[in-house]
Amino acid sequence: MFFLLSKLLQFLVSPLLWMVALFVLGLLFRNQAKKRLAFRTGLVLLLFFTNPFLSNEAWLAWEPESVLMKDVPVYDAGIVLTGVTEVNKSPHDRVHYQEGAERILDAIQLYKMGKLKKILISGGSGAIKDVERTEASNLQQTALYAGVPAGDILVEERSRNTHENARFTKELLQNQPQLKKFLLITSAFHMRRAKGCFEKVGLKTDTFPVDFQTHDRSFHLDDLLVPDPEALQQWSKLIHEWVGYVTYKLLDYS
Repeated sequence: MFFLLSKLLQFLVSPLLWMVALFVLGLLFRNQAKKRLAFRTGLVLLLFFTNPFLSNEAWLAWEPESVLMKDVPVYDAGIVLTGVTEVNKSPHDRVHYQEGAERILDAIQLYKMGKLKKILISGGSGAIKDVERTEASNLQQTALYAGVPAGDILVEERSRNTHENARFTKELLQNQPQLKKFLLITSAFHMRRAKGCFEKVGLKTDTFPVDFQTHDRSFHLDDLLVPDPEALQQWSKLIHEWVGYVTYKLLDYS
């Protein structure tokens, strides 16, 4: 039930939906004052959420700082969270990546540098319907293609969200008592919620955020004044993560 509700909530927290609703209300209202208020509010939201500077500033405030690879000590395992491939795309003779492929690519690089002894990939599918193969299986294939030995890859394929990532990863690690020191690898915007979930189930991890959505602060006129639809998409992703973070706190998941 929580899984289905989370999908619905993801739709409801979209700024685009809010703006469309306001413009539709502006058309439906007969009262001129209400009509003007709806249109003006929708326009203000449109200008706000399509401003690249404001979007980047919000992301800069949320994302943790990056970690230099050379400064990473040796860990028994790097825990890679999925959510970066399309499992319903044919043909299935390859991995179809979305944003965030750095999660597995950086884990492979750390492994090649001797920073990770093993790579643990956690994630089944975030899809409601059945899928051809899991995301963990997709990323496992990526690691194998890159030359990581099969014996150094652990796979957890049941989880559908971050809460389950932590729960099922802990269950898997109970059969791997020799693994004690872990590095959590996920997108920077997702790291706060992910680390909280792993701490909640009793798994202590250090963090290696990847897939940063920000760029260095810029005061160019293009960033300050020119609307960009990409900024709206970035706000949608960030607000979704904020809502997820608060929801997990309220449910005592993190």
